[in-house]
Amino acid sequence: MSIPLEPVPITLQVLVVLLAGLSLGPRDGALSLLLYLGAIASGLPLAANGMGSAALAGPTAGYLIAFPAAAWLTGWLAQNQRLLVRGLAAVLGVGLIYLVGASYLKVYLGTDWSMAWQLGVAPFLVLDLAKAALATVGGEGARRFWLGRLRDER
Repeated sequence: MSIPLEPVPITLQVLVVLLAGLSLGPRDGALSLLLYLGAIASGLPLAANGMGSAALAGPTAGYLIAFPAAAWLTGWLAQNQRLLVRGLAAVLGVGLIYLVGASYLKVYLGTDWSMAWQLGVAPFLVLDLAKAALATVGGEGARRFWLGRLRDER
């Protein structure tokens, strides 16, 4: 799902990145996003707007490249923590995506930090904080589900 906005569309990708880190943990969350990037690099139309490998050279490349690291960071910070700390981990994951994404966008557009912020961060802040909250609650449910299944298998 993608809502066109130039140069960076609104998607649910950040929610999925955070859920990957929170529910799969740092290693598996990051690996799942590396597989996603590999699929995009191979030409599968999985990025926003159905783009394939061209997404890795366009204005959103920095955000995509940050996804595995953000999933890892979120999962690592959230390990064995209470819900509030898990929520803060999700917010820091969003921050990492913004840092890498806006830095790349600044270079890609040949603009200053103010414009990169205005185009690549500001329009998404409220929505991405809501995604972080949703991922925290949803990730907690998924984590408990998987932990329960692991206990049942033993």
